[in-house]
Amino acid sequence: MNFFKKTLLALMTAGATVGASHAQELRIGLSAEPTSADPQFFDSAPNSALAAHLFGSLVSADENRKLLPGLARSWKMLDDTTWEFKLQPKATFTSGEKLTPRDVVYSFCRIPFVQGSPGTFSDLVKTIASIDAPDDETVVIKTDKPDPILPNRLISAFIINADAFGGGKNIKFKKDGCEDFGDNPNPSDFNNPAKSVGAGPYKLAEFTPGSQIVLERNDNYWGEVPHWKRVIMKPLTNAGARVAGLIAGDVDMIEAPSVQDFERLTNSGFSVARALTPRLLYIQLDQNNDPAWKSPTVKGVDNTPMSDRRVRQAMSMAINRQAITDKIMGGLAAPAGELLPYPMFGSTKDFPVTEYDPEGAKKLLAEAGYSDGFQITLATPNDRYINADKVAQAVAQMWTRIGIKTDVDAMTAGTFFGRRNKFEFSAFLAGYGSTTGEMSEKIDALVLTRNPDKETGTLNLSHYSNPAVDELVTQAKQTVEDKNREQLLQQAAKTAMDDVALLPVYFEVRPWALRKGLTYSARSDEQTRAMSVKPDTAN
Repeated sequence: MNFFKKTLLALMTAGATVGASHAQELRIGLSAEPTSADPQFFDSAPNSALAAHLFGSLVSADENRKLLPGLARSWKMLDDTTWEFKLQPKATFTSGEKLTPRDVVYSFCRIPFVQGSPGTFSDLVKTIASIDAPDDETVVIKTDKPDPILPNRLISAFIINADAFGGGKNIKFKKDGCEDFGDNPNPSDFNNPAKSVGAGPYKLAEFTPGSQIVLERNDNYWGEVPHWKRVIMKPLTNAGARVAGLIAGDVDMIEAPSVQDFERLTNSGFSVARALTPRLLYIQLDQNNDPAWKSPTVKGVDNTPMSDRRVRQAMSMAINRQAITDKIMGGLAAPAGELLPYPMFGSTKDFPVTEYDPEGAKKLLAEAGYSDGFQITLATPNDRYINADKVAQAVAQMWTRIGIKTDVDAMTAGTFFGRRNKFEFSAFLAGYGSTTGEMSEKIDALVLTRNPDKETGTLNLSHYSNPAVDELVTQAKQTVEDKNREQLLQQAAKTAMDDVALLPVYFEVRPWALRKGLTYSARSDEQTRAMSVKPDTAN
């Protein structure tokens, strides 16, 4: 036992002090590996984080989703459907070529047509009708309708070099397929450092799936040159292996350390950085009020009880959100009262979280005519969100205590999402993040009346519909002045939450652990960026 303690202490000391010989090198243990160096291949946090190192986009954002200049030094609206972007005059690709409007057009033309993409970025450019270039440093984008959050979406629309991938010399943007587009590179081409030409702060040196990704600093970068000359990203998908690697000094920083290891890490000189993310874990309830409808997984009644607001409110009041975040999530969550955490755009400061009140919930059920309760099954994926199956079990126990006997059906994400999309669940627990950090994105997908023709309510699988909410969001989408748009979105969100459109449970908190001597500006978009890791000058 003494030998073990001495060995462990030596490992911890090594992990806390390593770095003198790696002053210009940062080694990161990843919890999830990017699937490609192609910045337009897959809309996922690991892929987008890598793309931000290598390519860049017209618009950037800080760790709290505040918009910042990217490859565009400025932007403004010329009218309700016209945006003007001014390119950075010193921006060049790693090949030495100057960034031009043609590169922007080529990039936006390719986004909807990436070969074999498992999750496209096509929504980012869906409102764009045309792109013009009055001069070599100006891009004018016209949209087919007012689109006040276009800059928010363009954060993830990464720019590639037209010449490096065979873009047409006279390329012209068209929504259904661009003129003189030229070659459409295969995503695997980007994994070759010789072909992966971007305008980011780093350039690709090695991409070996399952082993490591190596980046080298772009010393000719137009913006702030990052501290680290070399960055090595290692996929360590097992949480225990990541923590062990950090303690042993094999890596300097890791994603998503297990909450059980926090105390051990901090007591040994390591630090844990946290970011409140917009990923909301929520419960949707079947609200179909058609008398002919039989709710799929409700028993003991002949109707759909959740179409009654009092029942939905009772089910919300029965959930002890604080206990879930403290005891099940170990502090890696924050109780949620609405769809987006403050201060993100459209959220409201100090928005109330539904108070835990099981006795009040029982009274509401009785008022609604369900004093004897009913039976229901709560479905959830068991391999997609942290501890989601345990959270579902806790909610089931809480509902059962107020008379709603609840079973849990936990399954793989692939099975869950396929069944959910066929309306096979009367109640389900799922999660939803945000690419824009703006309320309209969340409320559009989860709450608006489901209408495939208008592409609203795409993830509203509860039959919820409120014309008042629909109208407020419609107005917000057409309002270009930020203050007025935010007020409309705040009102829409409050109306939906008062109506118990769905049951917000909590927002996820994303952790990182770092060796002594490093600091990290933790990002709400869950991305790990070497540019935000810096030596701690206070030590």
